[in-house]
Parts: sequence; structure tokens; C-alpha cells
Amino acid sequence: MLELIKEYLGPYYLIVKFVHVFAVMAWSWSTAVAYTSYLKPAYIKWRKNPADPILLQRRDWAFEQFDRGAVIEHTAFPVLVISGGLLFALGGWDIGFHWLMLKLSIVVLIFFPIEIADYWLSHMGGNKYRIRASGDAEKYQRYIQHHWHFFRITTPLITLFMPMVIFLAIVKPAFN
Repeated sequence: MLELIKEYLGPYYLIVKFVHVFAVMAWSWSTAVAYTSYLKPAYIKWRKNPADPILLQRRDWAFEQFDRGAVIEHTAFPVLVISGGLLFALGGWDIGFHWLMLKLSIVVLIFFPIEIADYWLSHMGGNKYRIRASGDAEKYQRYIQHHWHFFRITTPLITLFMPMVIFLAIVKPAFN
């Protein structure tokens, strides 16, 4: 199977690499502006004055729009995983490349669990628009809080590890 992939996709290595890099960019930056410019400020302002119905409405709107915008991020992630696997197969990489093993460890141990939780919170059982539409106000507030706690935990991790993964992919430092 690996030989078949190499035979048919080998001449397209740079195109696969472009798709991978483009998907990484879309995944890593698609929600950054929405989070820092809209969601976080709306949530913090609401926390300072939770009785204000306008601030509550802005907070809820920001979370629901964030869920919608996360579609870009959550489409890009499987593309970057698949294209990354193809690059591994086509590029002749193996576990002897320590920079690659560190990069893959970060992806598997940090980014995969984050994405699984994020898919759930944005599109599946935690989708705020659908919860609000169901009329379950208590569940809606609970999932707003769950998503906020998720951001509080994952934002520092992504802020630290995303540049590290990009550094490893570009520089490919030798570890001895």
C-alpha cells in the first residue's frame, strides 16, 4: 500500500505539502481573531456585570458565532492530519527523526484531545445554538461555562505548542 501511495502521489509531494501547510494555517489561525476580539471580551464584560441583558446577549451571540466559525478550523484539522500522513509516507521520514517524533507527540497528545473536545463543544452535544433552540436554558448556561473553561485551559497550551510545532517543522533541529 505504501509503495502504491508513493508511486501515485510521489510526483505531487510539493502539492501535498502546500495543502498541509495551508490546512495548518487555517486550523491554527481561523478562530484566533474571533476568540481574542469578540468572544473573550464579550465574556469578560458580561462577568463584570452578569445582570446586564445586553452583555448577556453579546456573550451568547459571540459563543454561537464562534461555534459556527469553528467549522473552518474543524475542516482543516482532518485535512492537515491526512496530508501530514501522506508527507510522512512520501518524504521518507521515520522515527529516527527526533524533531518529527516530538512534533507528532505534541499533535497526538495535545492537539488531538483538544480537537475532540472542541468538536463536541462547537458542533455536537455542546453546540450553543442548538441547545438554545431546544429551550433548555440551564443546559445552555452550563455549556457556555464548559466552553469558557475549555478556552481557559487550551489557550495557553495552543499558544505554547503551536509555534513549537511550526518551529520543528521548518527548522527540523537535530537532537542527539
